[in-house]
Amino acid sequence: MRRLRHIAPAAALLGAAVLAGCGPLSVADAETVCLRDAELAARPRGEAHIGVGLGSGATTTRAGVKLEVSSDYIMGRDPADVFARCVQRRSGEMPTRPLHQQPRWRG
Repeated sequence: MRRLRHIAPAAALLGAAVLAGCGPLSVADAETVCLRDAELAARPRGEAHIGVGLGSGATTTRAGVKLEVSSDYIMGRDPADVFARCVQRRSGEMPTRPLHQQPRWRG
């Protein structure tokens, strides 16, 4: 019984922390997160890799390709609009400055 008294407050704190994570982001945090959405609306992102390995008398070759294409890119949406809508949705507020004035924007 004594153990349960200690578990209940810990469970309540854990539940509060989880629910706090579901709340809106600050505008600054939303702007940071939403830059990725805007970048993917501007252009697809991809990478390719090739590798060769030697060992145990055998040669192995590996290759891979990864391509990310957003539905915003396919639909031809303006990255600045995608950014503004994302910040509004995540923070409940408009961005502090437009996409093209964001320091990390590489449009």
